[in-house]
Amino acid sequence: MLVLDISPSTDSVIRRKGDDAVFLRQGDKSLRLGDREIRALEYDKNQRLFEDEVSRQTTIQDVDQEVVNRYRQALGTDASGEQVLKSRGFLIGGYLTNAGILLFSENPSRFMPQARVRVLRYEGTEMATGQRLNVVKDVTFDGPIPKTVDGASALIGSMLREFQYLGSDGRFRVIPEYPEFAWFEGLVNAVTHRDYAFSGDYVRVSMYDDRLEIQSPGRLPNIVTLDNMRSTRYSRNPRIARTLVEFGWVRELNEGVKRIYSEMQALFLNDPKFSEPNSAAVRMVLENSITSRVLRRSESMQDRVGDAYGSLGEYELAAVQWIYGKGKITTRELSSLIGKGLTLSSKTLRGLAAKGILEWHGNSKNDPSQFYSLPK
Repeated sequence: MLVLDISPSTDSVIRRKGDDAVFLRQGDKSLRLGDREIRALEYDKNQRLFEDEVSRQTTIQDVDQEVVNRYRQALGTDASGEQVLKSRGFLIGGYLTNAGILLFSENPSRFMPQARVRVLRYEGTEMATGQRLNVVKDVTFDGPIPKTVDGASALIGSMLREFQYLGSDGRFRVIPEYPEFAWFEGLVNAVTHRDYAFSGDYVRVSMYDDRLEIQSPGRLPNIVTLDNMRSTRYSRNPRIARTLVEFGWVRELNEGVKRIYSEMQALFLNDPKFSEPNSAAVRMVLENSITSRVLRRSESMQDRVGDAYGSLGEYELAAVQWIYGKGKITTRELSSLIGKGLTLSSKTLRGLAAKGILEWHGNSKNDPSQFYSLPK
């Protein structure tokens, strides 16, 4: 018996000498790949980086200056935004790279329709269709990654609940539906490590009564598998990952995953479940223990606001929900959350303060540190 044990190539695509053909082993067959499949394999092995390819449809005028300024502040540099983008490889020859589009352009979906995050909230534990459609919230975020993360995380946080349980000492205790680190890390990982070359799908966050699912297009990258993902580092989009590290959001892939496990265990919840549905996406599922806890959050929020809670408009409700979860809100934060201008956001918050629902904090109307909170 002759046994050949050949390790897979992790950093290059192997081609047949005679005709440059590329084959992929699937089961007991070797399938010849087409040009598109070969390119996807090159992306996966980092022979070719999708994020570094230049888009000649773009110019510096497509840049969101607010996000670039946030990046400059994070880096602690006085260099101009254009200089920073050039030095970091996001602007080449006057054109944005794909990573530059995703991170810093005002409207990434104009160039890549797949560059978006959709957050859905379902009533119940399963998705229904037709006359039984049970979607109670459906919001899409398609701005640059930093604003997408801000907006999507604010919406998710506003819809999460708190549960009450009876402790061993006979006292009731309140704990969050899911640990914040777990779902936020899952969201950031999804937009950081997804396969942006795969144009047929987008990041999806689905919230049910008993679980939260985050699904990201593309399989786990290169050498990362479901079995080793807690101990193996590899980034499909290293430039995007580095930038989000500089924003303070991203940890190394395996470090964040390990902490998701520990945070869930600390709240006596089941371990997160990772899978690769149809070998075309990565899905993380966080389960709550709704069957053994009493829902409290919506009740306590209505108690704080009073009878006016039921008459709040969409933007007013978004502001109150944000404050309930975060403690305070600024005009700029509300603007990012609802996707509207600063003028409308300021008017909304002032109106809530005039009704006595919110309390304003600041030294003057031009105070840059002013904010609103619920009255004590």
